[in-house]
Amino acid sequence: MPQILKDRDHVASVAYEGRLHLVHAVTPCRSLTLQLSSTSNTWRRALRFTAALFLASCGPAADNQNPRISDQDRELGAEQHPALLAEFGGAYPGRQADYVAAVGEKLAVSADLEEQCTFTLVNSDVVNAFAVPGCYIYVTRGMLALVNSEAELASVLGHELGHIAAAHAQRQEQRSLWRTLAVLAVSLTGSERLTQIAGQAAQFFGLRYSRKQEYDADDFGIRVLKAAGYDPYAAGDMLAALGRNEAYIMASGGHDEARAIPEWVRSHPLTENRIERAHEEAVKTGLKDNELPEHEQALLGAVRGLLYGDDPEQGFVEGRRFAHPVMLIAFEAPPGFTLTNSPQAVGLAGPDDARGEFAGGPLPPDGLEGYANTLIGQILGEARAQAQVGPAKRVRTNGLPSLFVPVRVATQQGALRLDIAIYATRGGRAYHFVLVGPATRPSSASAALFRSFRLLTPAEVATLHARYIQVVKVKLGDTAARLASAMASDRGEALFTMLNGLDPEAKLRPGTPVKLVRRSTHGVE
Repeated sequence: MPQILKDRDHVASVAYEGRLHLVHAVTPCRSLTLQLSSTSNTWRRALRFTAALFLASCGPAADNQNPRISDQDRELGAEQHPALLAEFGGAYPGRQADYVAAVGEKLAVSADLEEQCTFTLVNSDVVNAFAVPGCYIYVTRGMLALVNSEAELASVLGHELGHIAAAHAQRQEQRSLWRTLAVLAVSLTGSERLTQIAGQAAQFFGLRYSRKQEYDADDFGIRVLKAAGYDPYAAGDMLAALGRNEAYIMASGGHDEARAIPEWVRSHPLTENRIERAHEEAVKTGLKDNELPEHEQALLGAVRGLLYGDDPEQGFVEGRRFAHPVMLIAFEAPPGFTLTNSPQAVGLAGPDDARGEFAGGPLPPDGLEGYANTLIGQILGEARAQAQVGPAKRVRTNGLPSLFVPVRVATQQGALRLDIAIYATRGGRAYHFVLVGPATRPSSASAALFRSFRLLTPAEVATLHARYIQVVKVKLGDTAARLASAMASDRGEALFTMLNGLDPEAKLRPGTPVKLVRRSTHGVE
């Protein structure tokens, strides 16, 4: 979670343009006329960018037998690359990033896209991979931690190259256009920030491909795997790993509520027969399983020391709890809520269509009231004229000066209620919750959330350490349960078997390298 109030106008513009990038990704060629109610520089920039994207989406469909990245797509991709990274956690630097880029380029050469693509390892624990026009391909460190061979990683990258080669992003159905324009229209009325908080545009950060598009990308990836010298059967292994990850999360019993459905599964549906189909496609290559290498040792060497789970600089989400060891703060959301950590803010989603954010910034000279006034103006924009603000209530929350402000906004879809809480902490810092939802929703959830904000004790801070992947070799007599006891997780055995692709009852072979997750203040090797 960042200090997003330091330069909120810039952050809002970047995030907005990041969404507009995906307007291109979901828009077929159409003749459009947009009538705007705002003429600010931010909206002018947005409109110019949108027009360029609409034009870029016109033209013949890509031929995935001889793919080529257009100069226009490359320019747009390069322009939006920093914004996408900012939204998803930034780039994860170092040797793991170099490894992903090297494997990606090897696949790109086999896909006739040599030196046309950019491969980035993203600093996010969410298991995800995605591609955007311009051949910018992103893999999260959560995905890198999950796979168990270089060939499995290559299958992820080959799959995303398949989406690029087939121009799937430019071939979304027409209904996506109207959904996108609806979001655009709401944003351009002057309440873009409110739209963002409510999550109405979140779907456009992750394209939802059709079943046929997924199969086409699978087939392309398998062909590229073989051409690059990897075992094509690794594609099915990778899909099986995603299935294990999904099962692990769904069996968490609420511990991992914030990750209820893996992002890769949301945007790349795991249909019942997809793993079987991938195996059949691998058979069609004429190769036997393991006839080509998977390079397990290379992958395990690369992930050794990889950060696992939340980055301490963004704070830790554990179920409904959030704790930040640097900012020394914590809160707990009510039952039914999920938390999603990001560099911009902690996103909240709860019952009764409640959506919100937790973020912070410097406390201005005019105190909590001044902070509230600025925040409400930034959230509502021109919609503030239709808002009923207050009355504000000053209280103390767990010893901290606090201000609670109710806001009611009239919209064409009905009345919205914004519940806002702001807290002053040491060092001239302030933090806030904004919870948005229908005006008819109960206020009890907001009250419980707002009461939970507090400072961490030194003893609590001492327990908050980052987790890293350690690779060890199985010793004689080791069992999954014994090795899992060293895992930094209260579901150690389930995490151990999931990460290593093992059956819980399987006997471990001495000398076999396996992944563990350990806590450390400085990383592990």
